[in-house]
Amino acid sequence: MTKGKTPMNKAAASRIQSATAKNTGGKVSKGSFAAKAQSAAAKNAAKPAK
Repeated sequence: MTKGKTPMNKAAASRIQSATAKNTGGKVSKGSFAAKAQSAAAKNAAKPAK
């Protein structure tokens, strides 16, 4: 069974960014997966609900 895509939300992006920061001494690099997740969450939050 496959699931449909779930859009990135702020809570998930926050967890990803937190885990990345813990593993890299508090730094989240520009262009990293964590940064991209945060950007996607912001874009999804700005979209009108269907």
